[in-house]
Amino acid sequence: AQISDYGSLGHAEVVRLRIPPTSFRAFAEEYVKLFDKDGNRPDQLGDRGLEYRNVVGIPGGGGSPLAKELVDASRENGDKLDFAKGKGGDPDARAVAFVMDTNSHPFYLGELYHQFHDGFAWGEDYPGEYNGITKKLVKSNMLADAGCPNGMLGVGIAGL
Repeated sequence: AQISDYGSLGHAEVVRLRIPPTSFRAFAEEYVKLFDKDGNRPDQLGDRGLEYRNVVGIPGGGGSPLAKELVDASRENGDKLDFAKGKGGDPDARAVAFVMDTNSHPFYLGELYHQFHDGFAWGEDYPGEYNGITKKLVKSNMLADAGCPNGMLGVGIAGL
């Protein structure tokens, strides 16, 4: 079996959200609040590499009217971020969010063990109900194994 490092493939860890265009502005305002005054995401200080870069996927990418809403929200909340056209192998750069065109850079589901897990920081434990969502979704056929290697040495978390 071939095992690839998703960072070497140009992929980034992301969360897939389906946001109605009428609600995108509210999302954009919350997104830019994740960054401190220097453009850092305090929750990401331990993660480095292009797989951890800041990415927002929008149909049409930077040419979409939604991208303008993202930029406007940043300007109105302290202008902490620059935005650049995402190409797929972009660097992990402070204070930059790469706007990806989801038509040419689609979402791929990652490893099952990466879905609904605890955080990696000491004490960043979530309730069991949250951790159990993956198994429930798999059992109901709403989430399927995407074929990604399952954790370190092929051993996942919680028996997945």
